[in-house]
Amino acid sequence: MSYAPCVSHQPYLTRIGGLIRDARRHKGLTQAELAQLLGTSQSAVTRIEAGKQNMSLDMLARIGDALDSEFVSVGYPGPQHLRIVGGRKLSGSIDVKTSKNAAVALLCASLLNRGRTTLRNLARIEEVNRILEVLASIGVRTRWLPDSNDLEIVPPERLDLDAIDVDAARRTRTVIMFLGPLLHEHPSFKLPYAGGCDLGTRTVEPHLAALKSFGLHVLATHGAYEATRDPAVQPTRAIVLTERGDTVTENVLMAAARHPGTTIIRNASPNYMVQDLCFFLEKLGVRIEGIGTTTLTVNGLAEIDRDVEYSPSEDPIEAMSLIAAALVTDSEITIERVPIEFIEIELATLEGMGMKYRISDEYTSANGRTRLVDLTTIAGPLHAPTDKIHPMPFPGLNIDNLPFFALVGAVAEGSTMIHDWVYENRAIYLTELTKLGARVQLLDPHRVIVEGPTRWRAAEVGCPPALRPAVVILLAMLATPGTSVLRNVYVINRGYEDLAERLNALGATVEVFRDI
Repeated sequence: MSYAPCVSHQPYLTRIGGLIRDARRHKGLTQAELAQLLGTSQSAVTRIEAGKQNMSLDMLARIGDALDSEFVSVGYPGPQHLRIVGGRKLSGSIDVKTSKNAAVALLCASLLNRGRTTLRNLARIEEVNRILEVLASIGVRTRWLPDSNDLEIVPPERLDLDAIDVDAARRTRTVIMFLGPLLHEHPSFKLPYAGGCDLGTRTVEPHLAALKSFGLHVLATHGAYEATRDPAVQPTRAIVLTERGDTVTENVLMAAARHPGTTIIRNASPNYMVQDLCFFLEKLGVRIEGIGTTTLTVNGLAEIDRDVEYSPSEDPIEAMSLIAAALVTDSEITIERVPIEFIEIELATLEGMGMKYRISDEYTSANGRTRLVDLTTIAGPLHAPTDKIHPMPFPGLNIDNLPFFALVGAVAEGSTMIHDWVYENRAIYLTELTKLGARVQLLDPHRVIVEGPTRWRAAEVGCPPALRPAVVILLAMLATPGTSVLRNVYVINRGYEDLAERLNALGATVEVFRDI
């Protein structure tokens, strides 16, 4: 019994020791030099950094003064930052992780099933963690199976929607995708929504217009969606989506899965996460025709109660991120498990800019359906494209991959125009590259011109609030000689698992630290 407190504090001491070690290295001090500043022994510093030394608040404050880092805070651990020593070439091989966007859809779709759902090799990212918090708050039991990324999901007899974790729901920005799974079980319910997500905007209205075909009416008031359903209303004709959006298609698919009849969805997105959702729904017994096309015919079930296992496919956006990392550092690396069907346009565009690469024969993802290849980049000069680069619905260039072309344009010879016509203001975040020496001219909220090649310079940059532009800044820092700092990287952790550690395995130097 007397050893219990020591055991419980050990992870905390280890974490603090790691932070002190990283801060000391960043300061350029040896353990002996830090010991001299503190008036203690080198062996004491060794024990501190190994997490084997109890420390008073006074000692923590003295260490903080010596290293110009605040190691003590009250009640909140503080944001996570990255310290990048750049200007080095990468080498080796790296696997593409499974899809973030598929994980989000599958977690929402698990609400359709009264049985046990096991999702294999799921991305363990912050976005998933927030959804798991929401699911737990309404009574769903989830657990990560030992020593794996496999997640087991067991629903309760009845969801307790009144107990929903409002803070977690608002932080996911995907709570609207609960509408489709819930409408058949709950004649009326409320869901919180993020303050920036207003009724009538592009991101919300297509969902509500499509779900009206199932009798769902939604009123946005006081920070919540108030949903009511008229069970007498059923789809009598094809549902034509006003926007070929991924999440809109997924929401209607989930509503159709529990409709005991035939639902036809036109102008559907055939993108990667939608296909993964279709494959999962088929595991549940739902029959779907037209997967991979813009017309889906869904034959749903009134009840779904099956124990199922499913493995989502690999993430084409992460694959593009890793390709961009190779190009910006002029490196040769092998990227394994690339979902080639969903990145072919990007590769064709890069070939037009001078990129060379090798690919393996195709093989199949663990879901048995998605085509994969291993891709090896070949270092060499790049040039700007002759035309602007812009996204299109699949099978066009993916909107989430567009920001990486600004980074590629920064190392290519000439002028590259990036046209992000989908998102308001996201192109503005790409101008953060100027802090690292890039020449980026903002033409309007949707268009930038990037002049290359760039003479990178190290800098400290606050992380943009958008996921893909944030990763663009991180990858630019890999190419930048010297030490750069990217502050408050929560948004990256929302979409990427252990990215710093995985880049380090390729020869990068990316240190995670906190000011606490």
